[in-house]
Amino acid sequence: MISREIENKVLAYSQQYPVVTITGPRQSGKTTLTKMIFPDKPYVSLESIEERDFAQNDAKGFLSQFPQGAILDEIQRVPDLLSYLQVLVDEAGRPGQFILTGSQNFELLDSVSQSLAGRTALVKLLPFSLEEIRTISGPPETIDSLLYKGAYPRIYDLDLDPTEALSFYFSTYVERDLRQLINVKDLGRFETFIKLCATRVGQVLNLSSLGNDCGVSHNTIKSWLSILQTSYIIKLLQPYYNNLGKRLIKSPKLYFYDTGLAAFLLGIQQENHVVSHPLRGALFENMVVSELLKKRFNQGKTDNLYYLRDSRGNEVDILLDYGLHLDMIEIKSGQTLTKSFFGGLHYYRRLYQQTRNCFLVYGGDIDRMQEDVKIIPWDRLSFLTIE
Repeated sequence: MISREIENKVLAYSQQYPVVTITGPRQSGKTTLTKMIFPDKPYVSLESIEERDFAQNDAKGFLSQFPQGAILDEIQRVPDLLSYLQVLVDEAGRPGQFILTGSQNFELLDSVSQSLAGRTALVKLLPFSLEEIRTISGPPETIDSLLYKGAYPRIYDLDLDPTEALSFYFSTYVERDLRQLINVKDLGRFETFIKLCATRVGQVLNLSSLGNDCGVSHNTIKSWLSILQTSYIIKLLQPYYNNLGKRLIKSPKLYFYDTGLAAFLLGIQQENHVVSHPLRGALFENMVVSELLKKRFNQGKTDNLYYLRDSRGNEVDILLDYGLHLDMIEIKSGQTLTKSFFGGLHYYRRLYQQTRNCFLVYGGDIDRMQEDVKIIPWDRLSFLTIE
């Protein structure tokens, strides 16, 4: 089993907090990681009907089986269990008792924030990073291969066909997780909605346009987007403004946590279809955003990614906000360096004097400094240093 970059952080948390909660999309490796790090802890999957019924009907009796703690997988299946866990860990008063996993974003769920506030460390495990892919199968041969396959571990562990694997993944999500999260009467329309989201990768989100194309209301679109965020399908990247309130009311940009899933939803069924696809640049940008999120989360840090854009079209794809200073990253899929690649970085560096570093991640192979910008080839993205 491959060692994950987040491993040491999880171990450290287990020595500091009574509960460690690991969230992330389905099949990102949560179960494998917890079993590998905590081999001596009893393991229970709440996907099992028998275990779930026991936990729902007799929470105290269920938890009494584990006086020294346990791994409770897919905890979102029995959210009421968290209140009983709170009492149990408070009475025991020792770290590392329970390891919880779930395929929903618990920061968006009241059950965790209310029941285990201050008692649990929250860890986000996303699919493989570029460095993890390199470790298990060597570096990707091409950009198109990486965008097509995405980064879900099973595709690399078992050498699965990406189109088939992601088709099954999507069907399972719609049939199981979606029904658990929301009562969608017209699943076909919801599937259309997700595919339309894929056509908007890297774009500023327009709720009215998306609603019109789907034939549903503005409020329905907001609800469905919330579901996709909760289940780690999409990431909404907020715009950066000096006034924090403005970050929350301006339109975000839409990305997927995994480029392979986005490519599948776009109808890309072979690697060689990527090179001529009109959204190849957007998928490349999505890949970089995902990799930056993985770097942050694998270090136990929060999401500090934003984007910059004004009404005149001046734009920087990624701004990393460290409080006292900023880093800016421009993303270009082209292989040939041109002066236009640097325009947004220069423009905003003049406006934000607290900018420390500027990076350009692109589809070529030159690694150097140019015009005070550190140029990073796509295949060395894992070596990009961020705080």
